[in-house]
Amino acid sequence: MKTPSASASAWPDLSLQAWTDTCTTLQLWLQVVGKVRLANSPWLNHSWHVTLYVTPRGLTTSSIPYGDITFQIDFDFIAHQLTLQTSDGRSAALSLEAQPVADFYQRLQQEMTKLGLALNIQRLPNELPDPVRFDQDRAPRVYNRECAHRLWRAFVQADRVFKEFRARFTGKCSPVHLFWGAADLAVTRFSGRRAPQHPGGIPHLPDWVTRDAYSHEVSSCGFWPGSGAVPYPAFYAYAYPQPPGFAEASIGPAGAFYCKELGEFILPYSVVQQSPSPDQSLLEFLQSTYEAAADLGKWDRSELERSAVVGSKS
Repeated sequence: MKTPSASASAWPDLSLQAWTDTCTTLQLWLQVVGKVRLANSPWLNHSWHVTLYVTPRGLTTSSIPYGDITFQIDFDFIAHQLTLQTSDGRSAALSLEAQPVADFYQRLQQEMTKLGLALNIQRLPNELPDPVRFDQDRAPRVYNRECAHRLWRAFVQADRVFKEFRARFTGKCSPVHLFWGAADLAVTRFSGRRAPQHPGGIPHLPDWVTRDAYSHEVSSCGFWPGSGAVPYPAFYAYAYPQPPGFAEASIGPAGAFYCKELGEFILPYSVVQQSPSPDQSLLEFLQSTYEAAADLGKWDRSELERSAVVGSKS
């Protein structure tokens, strides 16, 4: 049976008044939960052990090892709960609601303690200016359910299309996963060659972590709520190292542009959301930016891409 394509209405409108404040809250909550996975997982190359994943209800850590059991933490943006489950059948939950980060941190700590799990994490946020420790951040925080729900729905759509794009590549490629430092959903392709040492310099992130992430040549793309030079939801694509001519490459669809401040191609989410064919518009952006990186970087594309569809759908 052929997989149906999403309708344009499946892509939610993200131009909401309370958008920015709710996104800030969610980014900090995602960091708390993501650091739980980080603290309890074996280190994987490129920090792939720290990420979250899109689910039919929200975001998940997936299974985290803990002694002789595993546990999992899920954000549910339908019921607006944070749920915890262990492999020995126990569970706990707390509601997602407006509250200081310190209160969220304390409530999670209490629920984990009830399940015999220790919340032993590094409490300073990463990749944010002027970070405040989670347990000391008592600033009022906004949580608008509609904003959170729409953001998750956008992640669902991006996750779908990213997975289709990922399937075209047979070389080394990351999962489609969410990095909680910048709250961006990303997928990264690798040429297979070593890259020059990355200069680092990402705020409140050790340079050795950045250098591990960019140890090899990449063409990476993703979706994030936006900040700084791009203060709106957007898709992005970049290459490291950036080959000569990349910034001047012809990229589609109309509305995509190269942001000199970020050193990345940007496609505003609104362009995709309002397109008659959102999936195709996004795939055009992903494919054209990859081709620019691979061709200008002289990747061996014949060895890295699928030449034909393998198998068939019944």
